[in-house]
Amino acid sequence: MEINDIIDEIRDFLDERGWLSFSPNDVFIHLIEELGEIGKYLLFLSEYKTEGQGHEKPPIANLSREFAQVFSLFMQLCILLNIDLEKAWLEEINIMKARFPINDKHK
Repeated sequence: MEINDIIDEIRDFLDERGWLSFSPNDVFIHLIEELGEIGKYLLFLSEYKTEGQGHEKPPIANLSREFAQVFSLFMQLCILLNIDLEKAWLEEINIMKARFPINDKHK
């Protein structure tokens, strides 16, 4: 599936539910909240946090769902702000290739 196909599917999903009316600010804050959920998994995986003392370890099986939620919200934000993500990414990867040439030491 191409990125624009995914965006079209998300746009249809949002439109069918009337969610295209949400403000980019609210969607961005929700995105940050979901990124925090991924952070919680990482804190437990690195053992910075452990169960007990008010901490509950999230089930690792749900981590992929958190990534999907972040991805969906990021796409929603692009839709609301009329960002052509595929075009922007293609332009950015070319800039990055020029800025960061291949270095044999880091292969």
